[in-house]
Formats: sequence, C-alpha cells, structure tokens
Amino acid sequence: MRVLLTNDDGIEADGLLALHKSVQHCFRGDVEIMVVAPDRGRSECGHSVTTNRPLEIEQVRPGWLAVDGTPVDCVRAAFGTLQQNFDFVLSGVNAGANLGVDLLVSGTFAAAREAAMHGIPAMAISHYRHPEIPRTWDHVPVWVADILQDFREKVKVRKACSEDDATNMLWNVNLPAILPETNAPPTVRCGVDAKPMIRQSLLEGKSLRFTSDFHGRPREPGSDVDRCFNGNLTISEFTQPFSLLQAAKEG
Repeated sequence: MRVLLTNDDGIEADGLLALHKSVQHCFRGDVEIMVVAPDRGRSECGHSVTTNRPLEIEQVRPGWLAVDGTPVDCVRAAFGTLQQNFDFVLSGVNAGANLGVDLLVSGTFAAAREAAMHGIPAMAISHYRHPEIPRTWDHVPVWVADILQDFREKVKVRKACSEDDATNMLWNVNLPAILPETNAPPTVRCGVDAKPMIRQSLLEGKSLRFTSDFHGRPREPGSDVDRCFNGNLTISEFTQPFSLLQAAKEG
C-alpha cells in the first residue's frame, strides 16, 4: 500500500512528523510512505495553486520532498511530475482545527480535496488547540489509529466492489483539545457547521486588521464545531470533493 502525506504547515512541522509516525504505527511494514509538502507554512491558502513561476522541489531526506508552493501544488506534483500512484492521501496533522465552513480556506483540507478530485481517496486531519491544554504530539498515533484502520479498510472494500466508489472518499477529521494522556476521545460522525465565524475589522490608518474569537464562535448543536469543542474526535464525510454545503445540511 502506497500513501502520500502532505500538509499546509510546512515539511518541518511537528504535525506532519506525527502523521508519519501514526501511519507507521498503524500499518507497520505494510505501507510505503512518500511525503511531498510545502517548504514553509502555507496556512489558510485554500485551494490556491502556483501558475506564475516554476516550482522548486528539494529532497530534504529520503522519501521527503519539499515544494516551494501550496499544498495543492504538492499534491499535483506528486501525481503529475513525480508520476507516483497512491492508494490514498493524508493531509495534516494541522496545528489547529479546521471546522465548519472555514474548510473553504483550509490548505490542509484543500490538499485532500485535490486528491479526491483526481479520484484518490483522501483524508485531512487537524488538531483543535486550546490555550489551557498542552500542545503535544506524542498522543496522536494512539488517537488516530482506529480512524486510519477504518479508512484503509473502507478503501479496500470499495475498490474491491467498484473502483468508482473509492474515488468518492473524502474525510475531514478533527482531534479535540483535551488532555493528551487521554487514551482515546470518543469518535462521532457529523456534518459541517454552516455558520461562519464572526469576524471584526479594525482600520488603523491604511491598515485593516481582521480579528475573531475562534474558541467562542457560534455553533450548531451536533455539528462538527459543537462536537469537537465538546471533546469528541469528529469525522465529516463527503461524497464528492465539493459537497461541503451538502454535508453541512445533512449532518
């Protein structure tokens, strides 16, 4: 089984290393991992791509390639220029939650969505952070083990039944901000919250600044925002790469 890993926090991000360890921990020797990630942080870049200049690719270590572009650039490079075939793609683990309609600006989710557009099952994984909870990573392989196993088994089953069914797999996963020594948080499948975050703007001379209260954002009961903020590991599944609003309504 061949797996592509990417992210939007950059190739040296702790979350990407945690994801790599998680895949190794979960699948043992039954996996070949390739990492293609941005050479620096590209958070909140959405589904942007680089078309106005050539991209540079550098091998930072065996099997780890850095691209001076966006997360979507990285996925396209892995699929196209590098001519690699993958069973599925994992994007993350993002240092911060990607919940609700904010998925539209998430580079982490965009990388997974790009893979799904090309017919490759994909999952984005993010970790909600709170100022009162330690921002550690060692617990991640334990927390996501069952999710990775479930995802891989569903990919296998769908491919065995019909190749087209597997291409519809696009998951968005968020880990809660709870004490890292917790064995494993409860897992729930839920829809995407359709309420946008409340943002305020402050004009200082010619400078305009946007601020928001992420932790106090509005939330629909039972939605991914509500569930994750209440200590659950959330999974939102999409039947098509651009079915975000549909997922919000059906959740």
